[in-house]
Amino acid sequence: MALEKATGLDKKLQDRLLENGEIPKHIAIIMDGNGRWAKRRGLPRIAGHHEGVNSVRDIVEACGQLGVKFLTLYAFSTENWKRPKDEVSMLMRLLLKALRDERDRLHQNEVRLRAIGDIAALPQDVQDELLDAIEMMRHNNGLTLILALSYSGRWDLLNAMKRMHDEIKQGALLKEEISEQLVSSYLSTKEFPDPDLLIRTSGEYRISNFLLWQLAYSELVISEDFWPSFRRKHLYSAIADFQKRERRFGMVSEQIRKTPRAGSVYVERFLKSVAKL
Repeated sequence: MALEKATGLDKKLQDRLLENGEIPKHIAIIMDGNGRWAKRRGLPRIAGHHEGVNSVRDIVEACGQLGVKFLTLYAFSTENWKRPKDEVSMLMRLLLKALRDERDRLHQNEVRLRAIGDIAALPQDVQDELLDAIEMMRHNNGLTLILALSYSGRWDLLNAMKRMHDEIKQGALLKEEISEQLVSSYLSTKEFPDPDLLIRTSGEYRISNFLLWQLAYSELVISEDFWPSFRRKHLYSAIADFQKRERRFGMVSEQIRKTPRAGSVYVERFLKSVAKL
């Protein structure tokens, strides 16, 4: 089954993004604000988490339509285990339900599912459902959706250091061989390129222990919207912002060959179009 195509104004906005410049190959998102979204509406926190699943569905679909190759979602951090037991149990049940409800849709749309983090810390039924879904979609060739579950950047780096230490101790690795490329190969994200764009929702200006090594040169966009309110029009705005930036990677502008773009004028016009959605 082919990925459903965008229509109407949505299709026009996607076409404008594609015409304007580069679409990020890899987008990472810190999905924040579920609880606050619910609180402002006088609803229990679980309502925010449920609505957040609808945001995931919309963003995954939009990324697939735009040709984004990798989408990493920070779904549950190692620090989230410190939350009240009732909330953690509820989140695990919701994750299990979402995996069961969405796996066929993802598979039909050629999404390849992967996961990073301490997966062994998840409840056994969640592990089983997750691994079954990953296996089902293993050979798909569309968007790669990466779920960061029981994940943190420090956890990732610590595991890499331990593995390198063991190999040095065994004589399988020399200290002189350690490089940035080697460190990257020991991380849980070794199969994926570093994110081009990091989006954080809820207006918070921090990366919350997420992909600490991998985000070194990622462009950051902070959205004031809580995750349950974040939909494709907000994604388009973030990509438009990304497209007007000059990514220098430590060099100077004269060293970067870029196609001239409309810059802030383009973004202003684009945002007005997005507001109509």
